[in-house]
Amino acid sequence: MSEPSNTRRPAGYLLLLQRYSLRCLPHHVESYVTHGTRQTHSTPVKTVERYPRTYWPGESDFEHLEFALKREGLHLQLLRALLPRLAADDLIAYIRSKPTSTYARRIWFLYEEFSGRRLDLPDVTQGNYVDLLDPRDYYAGPAVRSPRHRVNNNLPGTTAFSPLVRRTKTLKAAVARKLEQRCRQVIETIPPELYARALQFLYTKETKSSYAIERETPDQKRSQRFAELLRDAAQRDYLLKDHLVTLQQNIVEPRFINNGWRDSIDEQNYVGRSISLTEEEIHFVAPRPQDLAELMSAYLDASRRVLNSELHPVVAAALIAYPFVFLHPFTDGNGRIHRFLLHYVLSFRRFAPDGVVFPISATMLHRPQDYDSSLESFSKPLLSLVDYQLDSQGRMTVSNDTREFYRYVDCTALSEMLFSFVEETIEKELPAEILFLQQYDTARRLMRDVVDLPNRYADLFVRLCLQGNGTLSKAKRQLPDYAMLSDEEIAGLEAAVVEAFALGIKK
Repeated sequence: MSEPSNTRRPAGYLLLLQRYSLRCLPHHVESYVTHGTRQTHSTPVKTVERYPRTYWPGESDFEHLEFALKREGLHLQLLRALLPRLAADDLIAYIRSKPTSTYARRIWFLYEEFSGRRLDLPDVTQGNYVDLLDPRDYYAGPAVRSPRHRVNNNLPGTTAFSPLVRRTKTLKAAVARKLEQRCRQVIETIPPELYARALQFLYTKETKSSYAIERETPDQKRSQRFAELLRDAAQRDYLLKDHLVTLQQNIVEPRFINNGWRDSIDEQNYVGRSISLTEEEIHFVAPRPQDLAELMSAYLDASRRVLNSELHPVVAAALIAYPFVFLHPFTDGNGRIHRFLLHYVLSFRRFAPDGVVFPISATMLHRPQDYDSSLESFSKPLLSLVDYQLDSQGRMTVSNDTREFYRYVDCTALSEMLFSFVEETIEKELPAEILFLQQYDTARRLMRDVVDLPNRYADLFVRLCLQGNGTLSKAKRQLPDYAMLSDEEIAGLEAAVVEAFALGIKK
């Protein structure tokens, strides 16, 4: 009986996933072998590849592993789950049958890394070294040679923990725009007499915006501490547990500080919202507390490797900051530390001039849907893989083993969005803040020609007048601060603000 023309057979990673009933986060590509011609269908989330029947690799696991490594990239979570399950004798026979195969050497290397077992095979003594990660397809880290397999381990992180970023057209174009040079050009436009104030203004803006994303308004002391920490970010090593713990203690409300990771208090963390008195809508589930110590240790090792690599600073920032927020190691403050780490990496890698922070959180605050969607590129598919229960007090218990889901986050979409945030901050937010200070100084100068108000009164007048689009409202006119001013003086002060900020002029 002939095979129906519309039959399609999964191949590569998808076949192995189904064959072994593995629970893994989805890979960015799915392959099928079917009737007809070669076709590719891509969305922002996934690429579906359809191959003619002549591409069918065969029935064995090893044939599909080779197919996947050749055509689908590296699915580390699946390989970590699958390879230790394979019979050592079968694996040895496969490797011996292909002594020159670059794919066999990669599989051999990853088997021994993931299983901790050494196969009864002699070291490879001939042939060139082969990269574990194809640098044409991925942003790779510095190569560490494995002489036994003649494999270059060039993961950005380590085999225990390594987020990945693919070289998409969007990212290639973003890197080519050389935003670090553009950032310096914008900063160089700041007049020398305004420079110190501008920097202070930017640190304050970033602090307020980062807290505002969490719908929090910190007190003056916490705001000042956060701004000071941002200013000195590159001067301290934040890829150490003790330093991250101290950072958390400095930026959260004192009642919610931690003295270590949340495993020390056996707390399961999640992000959600109440939709009724009895129902909670869950958006994200963090690792189980008992898995956190090992994951955070692996994360810190991998992040140090990323930080000291030659990866583009924005890609490096994504690879370090986003996995942190998904690990969610603290009771509170994870989002703020995640955004702090963005600045830490960019500052350490000299993306901007020394001492300069640009208000990327303000851009995120203005684009909440984009920020949320970037986080959901990981959290949404993760949610379907986590089995959990909530008790009547909203405390969560995760009942399945979720540790492996957090090791190899695909940060491609996150990197693309981060580049977008960085570029908008440089091209719009940063110039706007500098212009505001210049306009503010002009307004104060013009106001002195009308009446020389005390600084506090003058500052308040400008803010209130801007809120009223150039007019001090009748209610504000009655404030004791301005009761002694004549109508003509009020009108003159309003005109000064209108002129300085070009209010009412179409741009």
